[in-house]
Amino acid sequence: MAKSLLPGLVLGALILSGCGNDSAARNNNQPLCPCPSDAGTAEAQRAETQRAETQRGQPQGAPCPEVEVAAKAPAPDNPSGARAGGPKAPAVKLGIDVLLDSRADLVEGKKVGLITNSSAVDGALAMTVDRLIDDPRVKVVQLYSPEHGLAGAMRNGQSDKEASYERGGRKIPVQGLTGDRWQPSPESLRKIDVLIFDIQDIGSRTYTYISTLGLAMQAARAAKVPIIVLDRPNPLGGLVFEGPIREDQYKSFIGWGPLPVSHGMTAGEVARFYNEELKIGCELIVVEMEGWRRQMVWQDTGLTWVPTSPGIPHPHNAQLYIATGMVGGSGPNVNEGGGNSMPFELIGALFVDDPRILADRLNAAGLPGLTFRPLIYRPWGRQFKDMDVAGVHLMVHDPAAFRPLRTALTILTTLQALYGDELVIDDDRRFGRTWGNDWILPMIRRGKTPAEIEARWAPELDAFAQKRARHLIYP
Repeated sequence: MAKSLLPGLVLGALILSGCGNDSAARNNNQPLCPCPSDAGTAEAQRAETQRAETQRGQPQGAPCPEVEVAAKAPAPDNPSGARAGGPKAPAVKLGIDVLLDSRADLVEGKKVGLITNSSAVDGALAMTVDRLIDDPRVKVVQLYSPEHGLAGAMRNGQSDKEASYERGGRKIPVQGLTGDRWQPSPESLRKIDVLIFDIQDIGSRTYTYISTLGLAMQAARAAKVPIIVLDRPNPLGGLVFEGPIREDQYKSFIGWGPLPVSHGMTAGEVARFYNEELKIGCELIVVEMEGWRRQMVWQDTGLTWVPTSPGIPHPHNAQLYIATGMVGGSGPNVNEGGGNSMPFELIGALFVDDPRILADRLNAAGLPGLTFRPLIYRPWGRQFKDMDVAGVHLMVHDPAAFRPLRTALTILTTLQALYGDELVIDDDRRFGRTWGNDWILPMIRRGKTPAEIEARWAPELDAFAQKRARHLIYP
């Protein structure tokens, strides 16, 4: 009998869900698992972050003339994102609410295909898929799900296969876009008038939802179907972007676009970047948010976080994903919190004897926005199952000041300095696929500092900054 993972979602076979921090699933081209304090930040720290971007020489972007940007009006004093009985209206009005409140002309009377999952909710926590199906102005005829499936419950590299979504007496087919298929099929696109993308991203090149976005844009262009991106906040904010640009030889599902590891863009801005810089040339419409500003991290938006995948249950997991996922996900004998209740919050290894020494060394690096706490933990599954693992707990106290990739790089260089050959990275290709090049690992092995490694990628990051600026929507 078919198993229902969401009300209305019927799968042809039972697929067990689990934490996405599965090391084995990350081999080859499998993605990193998309699987602290949430306190606000001081205005002075905001100003420091703004100055840092200004010094980088990134002008504020103007909308690209080839792309329509919907909802250009300034944010109202009281956004209508929340409906009666729901949570208090947030400071940010999401693209789905803008679409149905003021831009329904984009979809009214049209047959719609929707790329989405359970992370796509409106300001009152109703799922986008339900809002569109329930709206009499819209006819949803096809659904597509990214990695982890429509319910967001599947493990790495998995998505729906034979599935349907039932609501209001209708059964709507679902195509999974990870594994057997990576793009909407031409046959399914022939049934629709417009394709909508609405998924909550977390701001990392290795998180596969923006890979699915790029592939869908290519398919939409080939089918001559317009694509609408309903925009959402980047939980890391819109000011910080770090890392080397992914080199051509390392293009994969965890590195589809030529982006740094963190990009500081919303999904709508990434779509604009792809469309022009990669010359996709699809008919792209971005329904932008109201009220979002680049200096906002998730905690500033007033929105309620919904898990984006099994390993990202809370906003601080999203903010730590790069910091620890770029360590554990690149293949060393180091655990990033998989197999327990704190995914992406921990770094631990069997070769660490005294976690206090590791915590002291990392705290001495003076990384902004976080503190390292020594601990010993015992994973209940997967890597190091039922073993005592010594390491550190990353506790973010200022998400705006926090630098995720600098943190990851500092962790790797510190492990190399303290433990030498006990840090085993035996798959250079996997490390390169995660970091996007083949030169960072040799520098780590030679004992280079984070500053020396960052200096190596600085010229390409500066060049990216100039391209990026052309596609920014928000001030």
